[in-house]
Amino acid sequence: MIVSFDIDNTLIPYGDEFPVEGRSPWTRLLGGEAIRRGTVSLFRALEDRGHEVWLYTTSFRSRWYLRRSFLAYGLWPKRVINGDLNTQVLRAHQCTASKNPALFGIDLHVDDSAGVRQEGLRYGFETFIIEPGDLQWASRVLELVDRPGKPRTIPGDNGRAAR
Repeated sequence: MIVSFDIDNTLIPYGDEFPVEGRSPWTRLLGGEAIRRGTVSLFRALEDRGHEVWLYTTSFRSRWYLRRSFLAYGLWPKRVINGDLNTQVLRAHQCTASKNPALFGIDLHVDDSAGVRQEGLRYGFETFIIEPGDLQWASRVLELVDRPGKPRTIPGDNGRAAR
């Protein structure tokens, strides 16, 4: 399964919306941004289970910058889709959504935006929406990908994917 993660306010906070991973001398040296607590263990657990972990953002940060930010924590997402690539692919498919993970072959997209959830329902891609205050978000993602069958998003489910 390919699982993608949004960046802004999902994995990288705008402010102090959620706790972040500790910053080691290595993270300070590489310079990247602080990432949400639980990201390191979640990415490793997903990879250990044979899943691919991608980043998918509408941010126009360079893909190298985003890779470096995650490398600072010992993580190397398999693919990074930034705003430039996203715009190019959406235009090529005449898609008016802000994101469409299905166009990239992504099986599940994790985001903080209810609007992305609505686009998932409209365009047929699977989403899992997390709230900034959800301290159990990583275990919820693992529960979802560990369930047999394909995850799906239910309207009015507070963003939680269900069976």
